[in-house]
Amino acid sequence: MTPLLPAINGEPLTAEQKQYLTGFFAGMEARGIRFSDIAPLPAGALPAQDPNELILEERIKRELHPLDAYPRLLEYAAADRAPEKEDLFRFKWHGLFYLTPAKEAFMARLRIPGGILQSYQLRGLARAASELTTGYIQITTRANLQIRLIAPKDAPEFLRRVQSLGLHTRGAGADNIRNITAHPTTGVDPHELIDVRPYVEELAQLILNDRSFYDLPRKFNIAFDGGGTISSVEDTNDIGIKAVLVDGAAAFRIALGGATGHQAFARDLGVVVPPPEINRVVTALVRVFIAHGNRGDRKRARLKHLLDKWPLEEYLAATEKELGYSLRRLPLETGSLHYPEAAGGHSHVGTHPQKQPDLCYIGAGVPVGHLTAKHLLRLADLADHYGSGEVRLTVWQSLVMPNIPKAYVAAVENALRKMGFDTEPSHLRSGIIACTGNKYCKFAQADTKGHALALRQYLDSRIPMDRPINIHFTGCPHSCAQHYMGDIGLLGTKVKRAGETVEGYHIFVGGGFGKHQAVGRQVYTGIPHDEVNVIIERMLRAYLAHRLDSETFQQFTMRHDLNALQTMFDHAV
Repeated sequence: MTPLLPAINGEPLTAEQKQYLTGFFAGMEARGIRFSDIAPLPAGALPAQDPNELILEERIKRELHPLDAYPRLLEYAAADRAPEKEDLFRFKWHGLFYLTPAKEAFMARLRIPGGILQSYQLRGLARAASELTTGYIQITTRANLQIRLIAPKDAPEFLRRVQSLGLHTRGAGADNIRNITAHPTTGVDPHELIDVRPYVEELAQLILNDRSFYDLPRKFNIAFDGGGTISSVEDTNDIGIKAVLVDGAAAFRIALGGATGHQAFARDLGVVVPPPEINRVVTALVRVFIAHGNRGDRKRARLKHLLDKWPLEEYLAATEKELGYSLRRLPLETGSLHYPEAAGGHSHVGTHPQKQPDLCYIGAGVPVGHLTAKHLLRLADLADHYGSGEVRLTVWQSLVMPNIPKAYVAAVENALRKMGFDTEPSHLRSGIIACTGNKYCKFAQADTKGHALALRQYLDSRIPMDRPINIHFTGCPHSCAQHYMGDIGLLGTKVKRAGETVEGYHIFVGGGFGKHQAVGRQVYTGIPHDEVNVIIERMLRAYLAHRLDSETFQQFTMRHDLNALQTMFDHAV
């Protein structure tokens, strides 16, 4: 119940005043209203959370563990009806997200460790998507698949089919460890230091088989990068694991607290870990978060927020206590991380030689990650006929086909192009990614995928770019497409124009990751969506006209303050 005022005009409450206010507040709360809903406290003035008073989400988890909610899913399926509010939250543990009010159906998010799929899995998912959904399939920015518009009556059957393929949805949403990502050329990349597949697969199994990993304070992301040419963007994760050379031997460094939606990159922990020990260390790091993360405020519950209060050394000490031994300290030095450069710009698109003789991997650009069931079937056939039956997803909403003999490269490239996928890197097209958008996500403020596709087509024939550009469309502050780390980032919003509310974007510049790590700065506010294409064209023309030598877009924008940039952008022709 809302607490009573301690005094009025400095005078203690009388018994009559206390009785009146108690009834008043009780009546308001019975209608679902709290004064905190009407007038939020200013930042920094939040009251301390009573440890005995659980917030809604924590209460739901304790009344019925979400993993035990499957019988309820069967009940909703039998009635073919939408879940109640509390079960909406619980079903996220089963990888199911009810899309109301955008759509009255579920979206299913899979767990695909490292983004690696086999041909039989592609065929099984294609059949499930075509028979149980409208066939809308999306590659996510966690090298994963989301399949949408599953009726409540079909949800249990969809989950059964996914599990029969050796895949899972468990823990794909809410307060869980999300899909584990890796550099998509692991095991075949001639530049990598460590093939991370065994560690990704082992950690995925550890998570699936330990119930304690299904009650975190908030969501949690883990990424491995063994030093491949295609980045896993590990520094945007709660735990980023990066291959390094130490005394001539490959090892892992660990960074903590990445959350680009909160403008935070992961910070190096100051230790190196031998590969055989990495998952023991990672699970200890997670257990410290489970024990000490904020469970009283959902907005301050990520690992990043705990590290705002704890020094890294304190977190490391707690982890070593969990492990029972000390880790090797090694300060991060310039040049100790391994960032191979891609010769053609966007390394996730194009054909490249593997470390295995006479074999290549082909990166295919999938426009804003859109796939269909027919695409999955065709990819499975190509992988079987020309490769090793394997397709890999990337965090760039694209895919990689490994183990293609050189003699078959041209045939596979031609087949991928016929499917509508790019096989030649484009400095513009290859760098445009977008979150789901408001057609299927209740949080998104704009049709990000539609607008990204329109920009892709608009710019391609107008701007002859000679350096790669990353343009990230995200629909809301959750930042699923990580607008802060794009050369150009767009954050969906609503804009008033001539008395009408229209979709629009805030525009950011200068973001980056890896050795170019930076948080983008907002240069435009509230631009209507139908003006975005022209403005971005002017931004790129200004860059080409005013850059120094071979300066990148990021370097160019960082060299100028926002007023100077706006002036150049607005006057570009």
